[in-house]
Amino acid sequence: MKHDHSTQYKENSLSLIGAVSMGTAVIIGAGIFALTGQIAELGGQWFPLAFLVAAVVTGFSAYSYVKLSNAYPSAGGIAMFLEKAYGKGVITAAGALLMYFSMVINESLVARTFGSYTMQLFDVGKESWFVPALGVGLLLFAFVINISGNRMIGTFSLVMSVLKIGGIAAFGIVGLWLSGFSLESFTIVPAEPEGVSGFLAAVALAILAYKGFTTITNSGSEIVDPHRNVGRAIILSIGICVVVYFLVAMAVAGNLTLPEIIAAKNFALAEAARPAFGDFGLWFTVILAIIATVSGVIASAFAVSRMLAMLTDMKLVPHSHFGMPGDIQKHTLVYTIVLAIVLTVFFDLSRIASLGAIFYLIMDIAVHWGVFRYLRKEVGANALVLITAIVMDVVVLSAFLMIKAQSDMLVIYVALAGVILIFAGERLFLKAYSHSNKTGE
Repeated sequence: MKHDHSTQYKENSLSLIGAVSMGTAVIIGAGIFALTGQIAELGGQWFPLAFLVAAVVTGFSAYSYVKLSNAYPSAGGIAMFLEKAYGKGVITAAGALLMYFSMVINESLVARTFGSYTMQLFDVGKESWFVPALGVGLLLFAFVINISGNRMIGTFSLVMSVLKIGGIAAFGIVGLWLSGFSLESFTIVPAEPEGVSGFLAAVALAILAYKGFTTITNSGSEIVDPHRNVGRAIILSIGICVVVYFLVAMAVAGNLTLPEIIAAKNFALAEAARPAFGDFGLWFTVILAIIATVSGVIASAFAVSRMLAMLTDMKLVPHSHFGMPGDIQKHTLVYTIVLAIVLTVFFDLSRIASLGAIFYLIMDIAVHWGVFRYLRKEVGANALVLITAIVMDVVVLSAFLMIKAQSDMLVIYVALAGVILIFAGERLFLKAYSHSNKTGE
């Protein structure tokens, strides 16, 4: 009997507006607050354009996900897409785990950003242990909200998204106006590394700032009329965030010099608010950051835990309840939050972002190739668009790895070890599971 994954975990349906609010909650929660300074450090004087180029790359990437979501809406999202292309094998399991870890990394990135911005309200060193401690507190809060059910998550995300998007857009517009559209920072020599490779590396991080749109695919079975609305929610979420990101990036560039942006890279928006708005601006920006990061972590935990539950249900990853009560989805929520807490405590923002970008781009290439090679006719996808998406991802990932090899080899080593462990571990698990099934027959 064929198992219908699309009916799993369907407690309360999400409307199109709810899906868009959840998508924008994750995207903006991770992106503009956490990454603006790091993108400026890599991209130099043209860093606002990195957000626009990343939007183009993300648009090509989103094409595959829209086509797949329209054809196969599911609570498993990426996992189900990979299974449709590659079957229940190592590539599907490892690719889905890369996405899972990328999203958990994203949660820890947002959690530390929450800590970094909150600490701007106090006269404490920016390297204070309060930053990871606050991040851990946020993750625990997200856990409590997530066990409260889908309706609570949808309502909370909608309210937070409206406040956040309106506030950040206002920051960008007013910040640009007060700066007199002065882009003096564009005339400063960009920071090392210079040139095209540095700009492409900045684009890689900016892509990470948009990747939250994939969380919408993980809730496909819970969205009303998913064959139409999942794809619409993806397109609308990206479109909203492109406008918001560019406005804010231009406002930051107009109010701070490039060295000032880089010096405050973990809380660049808060620093940019000082010359434009004074003390009120600092408070306003920090409150916005808190709203953005809180809603981002809650929405991400919602989607990621369901993805891991789907992988478990598909028998693609091992599972142990460790004596915990409740269903598998509640167990996967615990695993997700615990892993995010570990990353929040032991990794800084820059390395967290780098690992997330690498894992995401590898998985993204696998998705596009799977659609091109196996599903193109079935989902009605255009071959040229798919090849373009793959080439863009490869170029950006290569530039990013080259820059990191010059500045922080530890990130390369950790990423490589992670990919090897994921593929090797999945190969061993699937082989053992297949053997136990045969001997049990």
